[in-house]
Amino acid sequence: MNLPTLEEMMDAGVHFGHKKQRSHPKSKKNIYCLRDGIYVIDLEKTQKLLETALGFLTDSIREGKTILLVGTKKQVQGLIQEVGQKTSMPYICNRWLGGTLTNFETIKKSIKYLEELERKKDSEEFKALTKNERMKIEKEIQKLHQTFDGILNMNKMPDVMFVVDAKNEDIAILEAVKKEIPLVAICDTDANPDKIDYPIPANDDAVKSLKMIIKLVEGAILEGKGK
Repeated sequence: MNLPTLEEMMDAGVHFGHKKQRSHPKSKKNIYCLRDGIYVIDLEKTQKLLETALGFLTDSIREGKTILLVGTKKQVQGLIQEVGQKTSMPYICNRWLGGTLTNFETIKKSIKYLEELERKKDSEEFKALTKNERMKIEKEIQKLHQTFDGILNMNKMPDVMFVVDAKNEDIAILEAVKKEIPLVAICDTDANPDKIDYPIPANDDAVKSLKMIIKLVEGAILEGKGK
């Protein structure tokens, strides 16, 4: 896989971190300097760690593993959904439901309940219900789809998890750590990279920065699939 050059990463704003007072002390090892009160990420380290993370994702796919893609920030929701669908990987792009990993059996029951409601909607029994009863069921189906759409076919725990924003998705990361699921995550200077198996130090707010890294993750997965 062709990695972006340092210049390309600079153009995408990958190097912009957070203000000093908002940054995590353990992120300092990935920082190049402090400029006007804002930390600048060391892009040479980003490039090296990105290569390692992408290689791990490609190898995981070649081994037949499943990668759960997680990104609930508004600026990446559509892109995470697109990548999940393109790579046939499960994804969560609306909100992380507590217990998705630590209470997986309950999540599976909720998905089964959604399937039952959809069967009910297609039945003669549904047609016999009142308008209000039908609307109530349809609203519930819509709500469940919004929550579970990306993981409807995730029949077992994921083998690996990719997270767009390590700070924002702290609950998801805690659950993955508890379940010993290897983590690949974009870590801005406000996140603790030591919690992540394969951290990618990068700006997790700028759309261009996020898109660059997420598309590289997509490429790594497709490469693992031989596409």
